[in-house]
Amino acid sequence: MLCRAVAVELEVSKELNKLLCSVEEVYKRIVREVAEYAVENNVTSANKLHGLFYSKYRQEYPNLNSQLIIQAIRQASQIAKSFVERRRMGLMSKPYPEVRRVSIRFTEKAWGYEQFIRSIAPVRLELSLPNGRTEVWLRPHKRFWLFWWRVLNGEAELASTLLIKRRANKWYAIFIFKLKPREEEPESIIAFDINENTVAVGRIDIKTTVSKVVDWNRQYTTPQLYTIKTDFGRLARRYERIRSTIIERLKPEFALPNGNYVNVTNTREFRKRVRKLRERVRKVGRVRQVANELTKTPAIIITEELGDNPQESMIEDVMKDELRHRIKQTPFKAVERAVEDKALERGSKLFHVSAYRNSRVCPIHFVRLERTDDWHTLRCPKGHYVHRDYASVMNMAWKITPEAWIKAFWWNMKQEMNWREHEGKSNPIIPHGIVTLLQHIMENAKASEESPAVLARGKPMNPTGEANEGWARAPPRPLGRGGGQKEY
Repeated sequence: MLCRAVAVELEVSKELNKLLCSVEEVYKRIVREVAEYAVENNVTSANKLHGLFYSKYRQEYPNLNSQLIIQAIRQASQIAKSFVERRRMGLMSKPYPEVRRVSIRFTEKAWGYEQFIRSIAPVRLELSLPNGRTEVWLRPHKRFWLFWWRVLNGEAELASTLLIKRRANKWYAIFIFKLKPREEEPESIIAFDINENTVAVGRIDIKTTVSKVVDWNRQYTTPQLYTIKTDFGRLARRYERIRSTIIERLKPEFALPNGNYVNVTNTREFRKRVRKLRERVRKVGRVRQVANELTKTPAIIITEELGDNPQESMIEDVMKDELRHRIKQTPFKAVERAVEDKALERGSKLFHVSAYRNSRVCPIHFVRLERTDDWHTLRCPKGHYVHRDYASVMNMAWKITPEAWIKAFWWNMKQEMNWREHEGKSNPIIPHGIVTLLQHIMENAKASEESPAVLARGKPMNPTGEANEGWARAPPRPLGRGGGQKEY
């Protein structure tokens, strides 16, 4: 099951706002006290904490719904477990967790779940507050109706737990939808490779490839190769300069009598300024844009097997501190997880292949590429140049074909597999029809005297270049021959 959270603003009057603020204050106090006790006494079991504190808070707050007390104790147990684990890893220096914000959890018994789920177009809900059942109106938006339509169609389910949260003096109801993964026929085959500032993509459209267009225009049998600009490395370099400037400005305020300085990065003033940079928000936005671009249509998506912590293996031989920092800040696994999660929602499938020599072999002649002065451009011994990122995605596409075709990659290189165990076998994960189609496409993409090696897709046959074919215009003419536009 996939989970999606949708926040919907509540229409709150002054009286209701005061009531919700009082409930939030009591809820926060319970979570804070229970979490501090759990960490201090090393009691993180939710059942044990429930037995110790439920009766106390039930007598202290008789008007508060009992389910809210239970959920507050369970939330404190989760916070305590997370704090103890992070402290064991050396990531925490404080003696107890600080609870600054909480989300009030309403179970199905504490809000009108049954009535809400039976409604075709819900615009209000009921909450169990100290003054009894209170009706609250919603301000639904497009994203909420999108997931609610899936609930009505049976493609999703609404979780029974409702979260109420205050942010910037506004109250929001957070609904959690459990989506069923879609099953769609793949329309394309996509291979992508994550780099420091770009994501290289190779796309093969199945419908276009098998159509009659191929009979008279062979360029459509060649995969579309393009890059998505992310600038993760440039973003890390920029924020590193900004943080260094902030440290230099704050150093005089934290000077010691012996001439040394306090570690400025551990001070409240430094964290307050860094929090406004929004570095993490920018990264998350770019990661989601890449995932959305790669999963627009149902497809078979291929990428490299990165491992649990790919940055550590990448910086083993890197000596420059700045380059090591940029690599560490590139969210390789975050992009992979986002693509995998979005692929399940839209009917695509993500497969991992070996990262062995993907960018060092010519995907057309299957020979080892030679280095040039440009790090991104390699030279094939057969007489053409190859971009290493595009070679990588092309070789990933080759690797989902049967092992007999994969073996062609390493016929004159170091053997790392026992090919006798896989002789004559086919890949059991990818459908056989897709394998046959991809094999046919890649055969047509091979270089020969009649068809030279071209890694990029051919230019449009329309002589006007970028002109719209529906409203074609005359091609631009140079100045001095009539009809040309003047330059200013």
